[in-house]
Amino acid sequence: MKVWRYSRWDGTQQPFSLDAKQALDALADLLMEGLGAEEALAWMQRAGFELAGLDMRVMGVEELLEELRQRVRELEQRYRLDGATDALRRRLDEILAREERAQRERHGYESRRMNDFLDRRDALRPAGEGAEEGGARELSDAIERFRDWDFADAAAGEDFRALLDELDRLRALERFARERGARFRGGERADYETAQGIREQIEALERLARDLAAGRFEPIDPAELAELLSENALRSLVLIRDLRASLERAGFLRDRDGAPELTPRAIRRIGAQALATVYGALRKGRPGAHETVQQGIASARPDETRPWQFGDAFDVDVLKSLLNAVKRRAASAPASNGISWTEADLEVREKDFHTQCTSVLLLDMSWSMSWAGRFPAAKRVAIALDHLIRTRWPRDHFFVVGFSTRARELRVQELPEASWDMGEPFTNLQEGLMLAERLIARHPSPSAQVLVITDGQPTAYFRGRELHVEWPMGFGGVSPHAAAETLKQVRRITRRGVTINTFMLDAAPELVSFVEQMTRINKGRALYTQPSQLGSYVMVDYLAHKRTLRK
Repeated sequence: MKVWRYSRWDGTQQPFSLDAKQALDALADLLMEGLGAEEALAWMQRAGFELAGLDMRVMGVEELLEELRQRVRELEQRYRLDGATDALRRRLDEILAREERAQRERHGYESRRMNDFLDRRDALRPAGEGAEEGGARELSDAIERFRDWDFADAAAGEDFRALLDELDRLRALERFARERGARFRGGERADYETAQGIREQIEALERLARDLAAGRFEPIDPAELAELLSENALRSLVLIRDLRASLERAGFLRDRDGAPELTPRAIRRIGAQALATVYGALRKGRPGAHETVQQGIASARPDETRPWQFGDAFDVDVLKSLLNAVKRRAASAPASNGISWTEADLEVREKDFHTQCTSVLLLDMSWSMSWAGRFPAAKRVAIALDHLIRTRWPRDHFFVVGFSTRARELRVQELPEASWDMGEPFTNLQEGLMLAERLIARHPSPSAQVLVITDGQPTAYFRGRELHVEWPMGFGGVSPHAAAETLKQVRRITRRGVTINTFMLDAAPELVSFVEQMTRINKGRALYTQPSQLGSYVMVDYLAHKRTLRK
């Protein structure tokens, strides 16, 4: 017979472990906001995170600290500590009363020994009630005065030694009550053991709070905290403690000079998740075909053929052509020997035509992209496109160029942790286009395009080798020199046959006017979109560009 025993979860049974994939997905959401891996991990531990598939939210340190403070408040609102040591004081009084009788029987009323005893006992009186100067103000002091006393009553001596064994705990409680007793204003008076339990709980809660606030998770033993925290808090504590280790065990993080670094495996998954986010809305209506009938390399379909027609390439499926000849011969002359071929018997293989494409995504990284969720949406698109092309069309060339005051290429391993350039308000689209042109020249293909995601007009440019920045002329104005130099670069890249498609994340008139000039020169497209719709627009544009190639 099988027997199952149920008990309260205490953090040691591990009913489930942290799903590293789900944790990475939560981490990726923060990376999209511009945090680095180390910053994102710290944020998750501090603020908590959601885990898909679990009916709970993982509480962060801030929430755990608030729960700890609430547990302390509950104890303070329930109990009072005044009188917590009264029972011990009565025990001491009873022990000393027995010892007084024994001393009187042995030494009489006026002996030196008796006077010494009475002096020590008088120290028990609370201050202000005739106690000698410097007398005991707390019970522990009174007990301490009899530490070296040679009890005449042996049984009373044994009982006193039990009090001495309790002295350290008593002092801890007296100190606790002295420092915090006024906070306890509840209706339930705590006895000595209850008060000690309250002290121990609060001290444990405060130790835990200090460890959590300092990010020290290793000293924390969930089994010791099972009675102090709610079940959700206890589980959350285990999960945030194991967060980094779980990601490292799963191969998503590695240590580089003491700092966490995303592995290629993590970057691939982040790309896949970004692709699912921005591309999912297109799947029903668009099968995602990536073919062209105009030019490119042809590959045969292994199971599809059709009758040969004049002008077809002579890629004959010999087996199917032979079967056609045999069937025709059998139908027309069953008794004859030999097989003769005719043009009608020939079957050629169907082909799909593919092309190679070079695409450069220009990602605005100026400070204004930090507003209204623009940069997370743009970065998610960059990561998704990179993943789509690397996994589905590995022969394509795809590059991401970030630009603010200066432009630079962003490698695939940099993308998840890329952020807008803090303190860089200028937009150097010209240098971004120059870098895109060089990348396309180094990786030529029949089809090349530049995708620009921006929220502002150009305000920085190069003249020769000298960098210039230029604030717009008045409210709603343009930066004329930056715009003119950028349009010159648009003309140069257009002469290479490169299409420029621009996705505007702001509808400011100066940006719209500049982009309209770009499209008149390049004949590309310009779209205004909200950050939430950017992914669909860019994906539609990329796939459409792959289907209809410029000649």
